[in-house]
Amino acid sequence: MQSQKNPEQTPQPLRDLIASAVSRRSFIHAVAGSAAFAALSDLPGTLGADKSDARTDDLFRFKGIPPSSSDTVVVPEGYVAEVLYRWGDPIDGQSPAFKKDASNSAADQELQAGMGHDGMEFFAIPGEDPNRRGLLAVNHEYTDQILLFPDGLAPLPPDPMPKEKVRKSMASHGVSIVEIERNDKGSWSVVPSKRARRITADTPVRVSGPAIDKVGTSTRGTVNNCAAGRTPWQTYLTCEENFQGIFGTNDTTFQPSTSQKAYGLDRFGFFYKIDGNKVPGYRWWEQEPRFDLSRSDNDSERFGYVVEIDPLDPTSVPVKRTALGRFRHENAELTVAPDGRVVVYMGDDEMDQYVYKFVSEGKWNPNANQVQGARIGDGILDRGKLYVARFDADGTGRWLELAPGLNGIPTKQTKDDSHGFDAAEICTRTREAAKIANATPMDRPEWISIHPTSREVYVSLTNNKSRHATDAANPRANNVYGHIVRWKEDNNDPTAESFRWQVFLFGGNPTHEDPAYRSNAQGDFFACPDGLKFDPSGILWIQTDMSSSVIGKPGFADIGHNMMLAADPSTGTTRRFLTGPRGCEITGMAMTPDRKTMFVNIQHPGEPADDLSDPAEPMKVSQWPDGPDGGRPRSATVVIRKLDGGTIGS
Repeated sequence: MQSQKNPEQTPQPLRDLIASAVSRRSFIHAVAGSAAFAALSDLPGTLGADKSDARTDDLFRFKGIPPSSSDTVVVPEGYVAEVLYRWGDPIDGQSPAFKKDASNSAADQELQAGMGHDGMEFFAIPGEDPNRRGLLAVNHEYTDQILLFPDGLAPLPPDPMPKEKVRKSMASHGVSIVEIERNDKGSWSVVPSKRARRITADTPVRVSGPAIDKVGTSTRGTVNNCAAGRTPWQTYLTCEENFQGIFGTNDTTFQPSTSQKAYGLDRFGFFYKIDGNKVPGYRWWEQEPRFDLSRSDNDSERFGYVVEIDPLDPTSVPVKRTALGRFRHENAELTVAPDGRVVVYMGDDEMDQYVYKFVSEGKWNPNANQVQGARIGDGILDRGKLYVARFDADGTGRWLELAPGLNGIPTKQTKDDSHGFDAAEICTRTREAAKIANATPMDRPEWISIHPTSREVYVSLTNNKSRHATDAANPRANNVYGHIVRWKEDNNDPTAESFRWQVFLFGGNPTHEDPAYRSNAQGDFFACPDGLKFDPSGILWIQTDMSSSVIGKPGFADIGHNMMLAADPSTGTTRRFLTGPRGCEITGMAMTPDRKTMFVNIQHPGEPADDLSDPAEPMKVSQWPDGPDGGRPRSATVVIRKLDGGTIGS
């Protein structure tokens, strides 16, 4: 999570457009006149014109809720939010129960919900009513190393982290597959299931795609599982984001490899410094040699991928799809092109990183595939073209293919050539290739979502406090509030190599003293958009991730806690639907097919402003979800439903 500061008064290209703006509406008109908005002037959903709220009222009708500073989940009148699956809960309703002092063993944790609930998807079970029963795949992004153990970080270096603590931390990452059921009163619960399982940092995993020539065909584990995606053959895509934190070394003579330098691991590793109780990373390398960067056989190039999991087959082996590139993956938004090729959109969640697209070589034909599970799509995500986006100032854009010999990317001349690329190195040194290709550095690309009918693609750019050189797609210097960009592929074909784009929404307060930092949302305002997902009706659900260090501070005081909003793509109207407890992020969204049940994740409730929990007072910031007797705050999946049984948003 990035810390944030108040916006600097730095001149920028957009400033000239909006310097005279004195109201939110005049700001919208000013931005609508820019080339970025004009580029989509023929498309439905362009902002800027005066529009009635009729479309929005048809799309969603709930009454928006005000900002909140309470330590609970708040939803609109007529809705209820119920806790379903918390960190430490048994995956099958029968495994070891959570101990509120966090004294569960590593073996217990391997059968319990992991920490840091993030992206998720709901899957139907053949032969079952999917509106009453199904499988929920839930990501576990990271561990709070203080809350995870009764004694917090003890012992500190130079004493090594104990083996049992390393094992428990590793077991807290990964993915849960749980079976859930709705009772006659409408409430959901986790039930015993032969399909329930945990996939952790130690689970056997297969590696596929071009990178196998460099990293081999197998490894163990998936970690820092951020957002997610799904395939039309009903498999789950979990995305490895901040994997660099699991690697390090105590060897002061260590020198990073070319690939590690290209990714940035040379900024981590042995350069970690002990700052009071702020122990760097997870310290797994102190007990597990494969996480020690000084070891020639370390696993650092075997992480940072999209991992495919078959939720219906508990015996299946997860697969790392290296053709989709190696970077800090946020989510993987998959669609099928008119000709049957599979397209996956992805963002790299770090400041000044890029937006990517993978186009498969093979085609998906649902009528020719009758076998359920990962075998259906096996190979489709292993062969194809990987692209990175360039957003031009005139509102057009290009997809730049990442391949040796194209777009300035040098071809590897010899085996020992550390500057050139072959197919395997495109998939391991993806960031370096994207930079060489002159892609557009973006303000932390987070989730990507595709409109269910128009095929417009939306990406959330959560913030970038370090931006100084602005551009049309990232027009704010010191962008602490974030924004959302959308584009439409030429000929409405996701395999196209060119597109038109515009800024959809800016985060921020519409009354900010500086017009350049005002929101253009018509309705409830927000900051730091992160989770982004369309439901089948066309509602764009926006989830926020403001840092705990800025919540309630100047510039953010009127925004309240992190939230979830519904947005109308055709008008820019936003309504606040949910607010979370203290210190949390709102993330992850899934629905049952009838749209009467929504699943949302509450991540890291109780996170303090300095991101460091207090082992002596674990509930100092938040007591959610279990109250004062719960022992410590716990990330959790909540179920949201209407009390009258209606569809979500109505």
